[in-house]
Amino acid sequence: MRYFNTGGVCLSDLHYMLPPEPRLPGARELVAQRAFFVVHAPRQTGKTTSLRALCKTLTAEGDYAALHFSCEGGQAVEDDYAEAQRAILADLRFSARADLPEELHPPARWPDASDSSLLGAALESWSRACPRPLVLVFDEIDALRGQSLISVLRQLRAGHPKRGTAFPASVILCGLRDVRDYKAASGGDPSRLGTASPFNVLVKSLSLGNFSAAEVAELYGQHTADTGQPFAGGALDHAFELTGGQPWLVNALAREVVDEIGIPAPEPISAEHLDEAKERLILARATHLDSLVDKLHEDRVRRVIEPLMAGGYTDASSGYDDDVEYVSDLGLISRKPVEVANPIYREVMVRLLAARAEDALPVPPAPSFVRPDGTLDLRRVLEEFAEFWRENGEILANGMSYHEVAPQLVIMAWLQRIVNGGGFVDREYGIGRGRIDLLLRWPHEDAKGKRCWQREALELKVWAPGRPDPLAKGLQQLDAYLERVGLDEGVLVLFDRRPEAAEIAERTVFGEAETAGGRRVVLLRG
Repeated sequence: MRYFNTGGVCLSDLHYMLPPEPRLPGARELVAQRAFFVVHAPRQTGKTTSLRALCKTLTAEGDYAALHFSCEGGQAVEDDYAEAQRAILADLRFSARADLPEELHPPARWPDASDSSLLGAALESWSRACPRPLVLVFDEIDALRGQSLISVLRQLRAGHPKRGTAFPASVILCGLRDVRDYKAASGGDPSRLGTASPFNVLVKSLSLGNFSAAEVAELYGQHTADTGQPFAGGALDHAFELTGGQPWLVNALAREVVDEIGIPAPEPISAEHLDEAKERLILARATHLDSLVDKLHEDRVRRVIEPLMAGGYTDASSGYDDDVEYVSDLGLISRKPVEVANPIYREVMVRLLAARAEDALPVPPAPSFVRPDGTLDLRRVLEEFAEFWRENGEILANGMSYHEVAPQLVIMAWLQRIVNGGGFVDREYGIGRGRIDLLLRWPHEDAKGKRCWQREALELKVWAPGRPDPLAKGLQQLDAYLERVGLDEGVLVLFDRRPEAAEIAERTVFGEAETAGGRRVVLLRG
């Protein structure tokens, strides 16, 4: 029985998977043109699966000897470019033995060469001996560092004029970033790799995108076809909404439902099952999510994510902002407009950044905030938060790494602690509008015993130094948000971050307001 894969290369006999080659349109044509080109995409989007499938097909068709191998072994040696080349050639030979017929294997011994030309000499020797043109995929190319990366790229460039006879016919460089820009030293080093480009022979740069909604439905449909278990009640659309089509998340969400929560076939998988799976993945800090959020404290990432979370990022059209490009290449954001890539990433970011605040919160368990009819007493939740904020807000906010958005992180941590194990807090960042919108969903039973959802909308804004009171703008924005989510009342929270603001104990007060659309608003200043 096939299953949803969340680790390593997808195999068609073991895993549900989409046909890999269509995810790289134009790749075969570029190979036929004897092109050197790049494939780049965030981690765990299917690069290796697609490129290995392409190599397997090209070799099976009989026109090429196509091989995928990894440069990752050269990462540890950093600037020792000779040792890096030996590591690459060792993996190349190992991969050739595993994936190519014997008559296409490289020579038993690489030719003698200087430390600066080991790779080039080896590829020339193999190209002359092989009965077919070589197509080589250098995966994890941006794992190489400094002089090692420069050396490899320059040798490939030097061999380019001889491609097809005394050098591989086509070379594909695969990595996290687009190495055409030569800012791809591991870790996103912004310095260029020398004054002259070490690799100016690229024809094209291909990027592997996320799954479309139709592709998510196709992948999940394979599970339905194998087991008879459908995704019902809007579950397919909800899966795409939660994941943004990010391939690992799409697989992980379904695997969590099927294998960990254990919804048995043929019982339908619902949107609520997917919500539960999302919470479990976030709380478990799955490897993919853990490696992703580990980037949040890099300065280049923080410079993009912090104003984005605060709703103040406006440079959505710049094609020259290297920080934005870097964070996009990591897969943390999408572009045009610039926004966090998907709701699961938004949730993970907030929970990680608010973890210090959440650990400090003396929040009683949710039942103490639940009314006799099972609904959540949001006013009491906010009153308890206000009391905590008066006593601890400044100290807590000042100690957080994302200082610009610290108050919002603290109140989101408070709400998350309240609803953990029961409801959900959906977050939406108002890009360029200086706000965060929250939709709190709390499950309860109506008078007839039917499960239903209480929905509460909150908007978080900051009164920044040198700016006017954001109350009027906040009411206008909250009015539009309430209309969109179909609610008649909401909460507006305004945090005053001006140096001249009153002491926090004095300024943290409740009030009431009304929007232009006649919707009632609970106002909390802090």
